[in-house]
Amino acid sequence: MLLGSRCTRRCQFCAVETRSAHGVVDPEEPERVAEAVARWGLSYVVLTQVCRDDLDDGGAALLAEAVRAIHRRAATTRVELLVGDLAGREASLATVLDSGPQVLAHNIETVRRLSGEIRDRRAGYDQSLELLARARRQGGPGLVTKSSIMLGLGETDPEVAEALADLRAADVDLVTFGQYLRPSAQHRPVARFVPPEEFDAWADRARDAGFAGVAAGPMVRSSYHADELFR
Repeated sequence: MLLGSRCTRRCQFCAVETRSAHGVVDPEEPERVAEAVARWGLSYVVLTQVCRDDLDDGGAALLAEAVRAIHRRAATTRVELLVGDLAGREASLATVLDSGPQVLAHNIETVRRLSGEIRDRRAGYDQSLELLARARRQGGPGLVTKSSIMLGLGETDPEVAEALADLRAADVDLVTFGQYLRPSAQHRPVARFVPPEEFDAWADRARDAGFAGVAAGPMVRSSYHADELFR
């Protein structure tokens, strides 16, 4: 996770500390990350970020430099970049896409009706879909796009089906489903523990809808076996 340990957003499902970093970034972070990736001999790496609304570009320049640094030091390593919504800034998305990640991931997290309840007020369901669609349009034919949905937050089956359709309309390639787990008593309660067979059914529906890769299960998270899903 890049750009520090403090997030400027407060989502009801996430345990990351909410506090402004006052525009401070570590300019050496990209090279340190790349050095570690090369030293460990990783063939696939997932980079993610805290949201940084205190930065004019949302941290896009540092994320892009991390991708480039990895490609310089470990040319065969594939990079999946899991970004926030970058406040909807087209220029910030272009910056990260220009760095050449193999996968651009952004999670819608939940269905449309619940998005405003569980995500920070600065996020938006349609804004997330637009980021994914724009990444597909601007990223070129080699880019793979990816998103994730948590189940157990109070969504209905028709709403999940609608979310899947929305992701396909944005030409998203890969999708994951996982069980929402409450990080603490201060976070949103779990509405329901979804049985494994329901995850299997959603995986089948996603494949039938045309997604190139699907991972679904109670313990699945957006980066679960990311290298295998990419293949």
